Amino acid sequence: QVQLVESGGGLVQAGGSLRLSCAASGRTSSIYALGWFRQTPTKEREFVAAITWNGALTSYADSVKGRFTISRDNAKNSLYLRMNSLRPEDTAVYYCAATIIVTLSRESAYQFWGQGTQVTVSS
Repeated sequence: QVQLVESGGGLVQAGGSLRLSCAASGRTSSIYALGWFRQTPTKEREFVAAITWNGALTSYADSVKGRFTISRDNAKNSLYLRMNSLRPEDTAVYYCAATIIVTLSRESAYQFWGQGTQVTVSS
């Protein structure tokens, strides 16, 4: 089992920045990749970004390319999402997830999920 705990969400004005963090614990040696997903009350959960545990590969949703950066610190068992140039449409609950399967953006392949952290971008 892998446990994930997100932090860093909050309220920010459009154009601002936030950094989300995710602390992983448990059987982290089994993780292939870590990802960020987001969900609003009116939309299904969607892929945002992912990175392999060794950092060799990353993937981003088209809607966040050039604005968001995913990174990880294996020594701290932590995942980060730096979000710049935030827009009101980025408002959502952001979830950290981990998978032991070779995948990056396929949500159904992620086995472990955090509880989510709210990001609200005001216009």
